[in-house]
Amino acid sequence: MPLTQEMRRLRAEHAALVTLSGFMIEFVAARRPPRPTELTAVRGMFRDTLVRHLKCEDWALYPRLQTKGEPVLAELAARFVDEMGHIAEAFEAYDSYWTQLRVEADWPGFCAETRAILTALGDRIAREESELYPVAETLFKAEAPPPRERGRRTA
Repeated sequence: MPLTQEMRRLRAEHAALVTLSGFMIEFVAARRPPRPTELTAVRGMFRDTLVRHLKCEDWALYPRLQTKGEPVLAELAARFVDEMGHIAEAFEAYDSYWTQLRVEADWPGFCAETRAILTALGDRIAREESELYPVAETLFKAEAPPPRERGRRTA
């Protein structure tokens, strides 16, 4: 997949994660847990979107940016991996620990940990959107071949 198309998809996933985070924040702002089906549904959508997104970034995008041959981009991608590469593991630990039974038994604990993980993820998204993605898009747009003209025939 061309990088510009991949970047559009990653940005769309960021938007979806921000929206789903908003639902989670509303849940944990309440004194009592929502209905289990509501929480399970939103957590499932969030988990699926996040896991797919992080796999693409951590296993494909970041390594691709680091080996592109552009020193500024490689250094920036390496710094992001060093500073934020642990988020996938942290989310996996959080998600596997907080079963429905644990959520019901310790709603305040779940709320606190949910706010912490959403803050970390929100920070990563904000930094990627403001620091990494614009640099990557600028460099890859500069290298992209010009679009072909439609309807023009060559003899």
